[in-house]
Amino acid sequence: MKGIILAAGKGTRLHPITLPVCKPLLPVYDKPLIYYSLATLMNAGIRDILIIIPPDEQKVFENLLGDGSKYGINISYLEQKVQRGIADAFIIGKEFIGDDSVCLALGDNIFYGPSFRQKLRGAVKELTSGATIFGYYVNDPRPFGVVEFDTEGTAISIEEKPKIPKSNYIVPGLYFYDNDVVRIAADVKPSARGELEITSVNNEYLKQGKLHVIPLGQEFSWFDAGTADSLYTSAGAIRSAQRSGKMIACLEEIAVHNRWITIDELEAAAEAMKQTQYGQYMLGVVNDLRDEV
Repeated sequence: MKGIILAAGKGTRLHPITLPVCKPLLPVYDKPLIYYSLATLMNAGIRDILIIIPPDEQKVFENLLGDGSKYGINISYLEQKVQRGIADAFIIGKEFIGDDSVCLALGDNIFYGPSFRQKLRGAVKELTSGATIFGYYVNDPRPFGVVEFDTEGTAISIEEKPKIPKSNYIVPGLYFYDNDVVRIAADVKPSARGELEITSVNNEYLKQGKLHVIPLGQEFSWFDAGTADSLYTSAGAIRSAQRSGKMIACLEEIAVHNRWITIDELEAAAEAMKQTQYGQYMLGVVNDLRDEV
């Protein structure tokens, strides 16, 4: 399975913060926002990743992430020259996807929670055909896209901002598709706001009875860090969650647990940042791993 991160938004809801810097590079507590999306794909076991970026921004992304080799992955970049909606990611990434299935993660979405890694791996393993989305439980789903599904996890309906929701589960920005998504996205017509909507893609799979839903209960956390308030809230939540001693979205830690980099490579990365909280955390991981040997 290939992975795509759509990180091409202009961040207009965050102006003037995003005038000098691309939204996915903004800090969320102790690391850039895009780390969280990248961590999601890496936790799913995905190593070939395309990051779709705004025009003329590739250099700054490369300065941060390079080609991904320091995490044992392969990162490539393509520009979304015109903002055409989420489903445009599959048109831009057609050659990258090739004949494979694909996972799309939005660059401003943050997920974490117990057993999330296992849920991601399960989604990848079980996707032989069709599409899989997550349903995130909220008390008031009316401002969101709401998904209704049966006891087998098959989607029954998706409604945008319904006045009377049919469930408490909303659709966050993480999607798994078989290779048919390339064809389906190419056939999507622009919506009234002129965008190729991801809901149109999901509805096509829904019509075919091939849209599966994995529920995420209230023990999971999800943030759409696209506004100043949500950016602030998510940073505070990450800070609070990390008080347990476990860092969220430490890419090097994920890589070493996936056996994509060695303990020595992790230690070298930690030494380069040993004056930071992030580097000290990695040194702690190194010591724990060496104690286990």
